[in-house]
Amino acid sequence: MAYQGRKRFVQRKRVCEFCVEGSNTVDYKNAENLKRYVTEFGRIRPRRQTGTCAKHQRALAVAVKRARHIALLPFAAE
Repeated sequence: MAYQGRKRFVQRKRVCEFCVEGSNTVDYKNAENLKRYVTEFGRIRPRRQTGTCAKHQRALAVAVKRARHIALLPFAAE
């Protein structure tokens, strides 16, 4: 049975949030912003989930690690 009228799912290209808004700084002191890039288990979310570019993903990883070190973010789930 052929499904000729079926719609295909077209995935939109995600754009880097840091590149779009113009503020190219990822700040470790902004814990509320960094929480969106960390899972509920405390792991850093990958690029394919967050949509960040490679440059900002590296900066994001450093910022999350710094925020964990000074206890702004937890290391693991509670």
